Amino acid sequence: MQTAYRTDAGLVRLINEDRAAVRDEWNGFTLAIVADGMGGHQAGEIASTMAIELVETEMRAVGIDMTLEERKEAVRRAIALANDQVYEFASKQARYQGMGTTVVTALATSRDVVIGHIGDSRAYLVSRGTIRQLTEDHSLVNELVKSGQITPEEANVHPLRNVVTRALGTDKQVEVDIVHCDWQCGDILLLCSDGLSGDIEEREMLGIISDDRELSWKVDRLIGRALEEGGGDNITVVLLANDEQAEGRGTNKAERRDGA
Repeated sequence: MQTAYRTDAGLVRLINEDRAAVRDEWNGFTLAIVADGMGGHQAGEIASTMAIELVETEMRAVGIDMTLEERKEAVRRAIALANDQVYEFASKQARYQGMGTTVVTALATSRDVVIGHIGDSRAYLVSRGTIRQLTEDHSLVNELVKSGQITPEEANVHPLRNVVTRALGTDKQVEVDIVHCDWQCGDILLLCSDGLSGDIEEREMLGIISDDRELSWKVDRLIGRALEEGGGDNITVVLLANDEQAEGRGTNKAERRDGA
């Protein structure tokens, strides 16, 4: 499997509260995580960092011999336990109370992917010239769209489009959504924070990801387009390509935190 990822502070925010991790050869899997933190006093940065580290720690127990249901439960449990610990940490320190983070986690083999998520960071599958959003945003505007109060086009420019209705660490208990999908050689999985999905339309994402150039170029181009659209939020992009025969297999990482 080929992997590449990058996180960028964007052009407006001084602190990058996004975090990402990609781990190849994770007990027979590839593990990828994106977290988009929220909260003052650098609390968002702390929340997203803790979420990544805690999910990774809990996912060390996964094994390639696990059934699908066991893998789903492993992902759900890892995120739920991370929620418990972030919430407990925040509740003991007044300046961190209410801090939280989105999280989207993918546990992938060459056959299928199990995804767990909370919040509005997303997972997309690019397959055979199409792009499909695998996760459903836990956000206010998504609730308004589902109830018919606004259109999807209005949601993209709504002043409350960044308000999430569910996050990791903000409540003692939280529901974790679990998604399973099959994928084939040549397919690409995209994980991203809303700094990308809020500014770039799906058809443009598809065009970039479908390009024949290397995976790291695609990550850089996606980040670059979000910056060209104003870079108003932190931007994180992770790509996993289901192509075990490709040369240059491995992880390419780039990160920018300065906001410049």
